[in-house]
Amino acid sequence: MKELIEHTDGINRLLARYGVKFGIYKNGEFHEQLFPFDAIPRVISRDEFAKLEKGLIQRVDALNLFLKDVYGDKKIIKDGVIPEDFVFISSGYLPECEGICPPKGIYSHISGIDLVLGKDNVWYILEDNLRIPSGASYPLIAREICRRVSPSTFGRSAIIDNRNYAAMLKETMEWVNTGGIPVIMTPGRYNAAYFEHSYLAERTGSELATCADLFVEDNYLYFRDYRQKKQKVGVVYRRISDEYLDPMTFLPESLIGVPNLMDVYRSGNVAIVNAPGNGVADDKGIYYFVPKMIRYYLKQEPLLKNAPTYLPFYEEDRKYVLENLEKLVIKDVAEAGGYGVVFGSSLSREKLAQLRDLIRKEPRRFIAQEVIDFQDMEVMEGDQKVLRKADLRAFVLSGKETRVWASGLTRFFRNADSFVVNSSQGGGFKDTWVLSR
Repeated sequence: MKELIEHTDGINRLLARYGVKFGIYKNGEFHEQLFPFDAIPRVISRDEFAKLEKGLIQRVDALNLFLKDVYGDKKIIKDGVIPEDFVFISSGYLPECEGICPPKGIYSHISGIDLVLGKDNVWYILEDNLRIPSGASYPLIAREICRRVSPSTFGRSAIIDNRNYAAMLKETMEWVNTGGIPVIMTPGRYNAAYFEHSYLAERTGSELATCADLFVEDNYLYFRDYRQKKQKVGVVYRRISDEYLDPMTFLPESLIGVPNLMDVYRSGNVAIVNAPGNGVADDKGIYYFVPKMIRYYLKQEPLLKNAPTYLPFYEEDRKYVLENLEKLVIKDVAEAGGYGVVFGSSLSREKLAQLRDLIRKEPRRFIAQEVIDFQDMEVMEGDQKVLRKADLRAFVLSGKETRVWASGLTRFFRNADSFVVNSSQGGGFKDTWVLSR
């Protein structure tokens, strides 16, 4: 590991040369920046990962059953486990997806589950990302470069090889393929995660396509290549938000979608990975109910814990939140990427009063959570080791079976006082080593 640390700058230069960057929009302008890599890995023991694996599979299986139910029979609502209005006023719920069952009944093919390890050595789920979770490519290419820089480190260490992610992704896509070529659909060069789109297309043997390359004809989706030859598409791994996918169904002003794509999908003539409408399951308010989903659908007790969470939607919880606002973290359920997260302890008396008023007026808009004192990790700052907060995004793939990738994206924040580790908020990343023995 010492050799890796000594070569951190060189590794980051290679990552930059390969285009491993993260794009963000600020004030309406696109800015591309390096996603800094720290060579000290997060290490997870074999036994610890086995426990995580079971809990993550359980959680994602329950979420997939919930999505199938909520766009189908709605038994969980009829049985009073989740309030009806709580589901249907979610910004992630799409009436346009009612009655659609995707190929093989899978909705969340690629789930990005964010966790933190508390100082009590308990893993807590922070949120579920079931729409278009990104980040798998970063530890993939970082590990590849680290292997070149210090092959001896990996030769003498019992680390599970993480290079199988592309094969796992390809198998997942093939399992739901309706007959045709695989495509990764990107909004284009100026998307924040464009590097990942192109990298995964190359690794999975998929065509990288924008809306200009795709069209619908006779209720099938086709890809037009550079020779103007058309090929039928059987599965689309879309990296475009639901509302932009099809201007005939969702936002008519969308310039990055494919007209009539939803008609093809509704007819069962193409698989979309991940399924449109998944946002209802990764709504931060619905997160509160996932342990209940596990009990309801699987008849099991949850193996992984949610962070202690309160819903101002409920009067009792709202009373607690309003009385303890300065001790809690408040999250806007419609925001993502680290935005809409407010720590009550950082607010002035005036700002706290404004937030209380907002919660009273729009209780469904927020959740509140206890601040988890999660473990610090060592990070190199210059030639010094410092401690910083870090989370883990685990990737769970659902195809013929549900599998957890034995790696993951560990993100850290470079500010010593921050608990927000999202890359769009200025963080860096580490490799995640899962030990084989």
